[in-house]
Amino acid sequence: MKDSIKQFINKQTCVTVCCADEQGNPYCFSCFYAFDEEAGFLFYKSSMATRHSTILLNNSVIAGTILPDKLNFMQIKGIQLEGIVLSLDDPQANHASSHYYKKHPMALAIPGEIWTIQINTIKFTDNSFGLVKKTSWNRNELIVNNS
Repeated sequence: MKDSIKQFINKQTCVTVCCADEQGNPYCFSCFYAFDEEAGFLFYKSSMATRHSTILLNNSVIAGTILPDKLNFMQIKGIQLEGIVLSLDDPQANHASSHYYKKHPMALAIPGEIWTIQINTIKFTDNSFGLVKKTSWNRNELIVNNS
């Protein structure tokens, strides 16, 4: 994953995640996240009682966006991503809690589970220098680079 993508994701705090229910109806939610740049994972905390958690237990496919915490309309930047939400007992998600609470220690006081988004593709748009620059990444690059 290119440094520009990792730096942007690490600087921000909130992701909007979109999923689809059993009838194909879209549903979006926003949440705070922590980023594991080595694994290409986002972690977020949510209750099992939420509508999005119920949807994701049946259909784990997601899309999402990350915008700057402080918008600057002269310098548009943002991430579009696609991926899946791993099951709570997936071995790849073993370190989710420690990673999330390291970035958001106050969240320990809030009930809920730590969920893991496995990012499969990213498109990063950056026009901070007046020219639109798009940088893409996909999970296959991570697999190739780590083997």
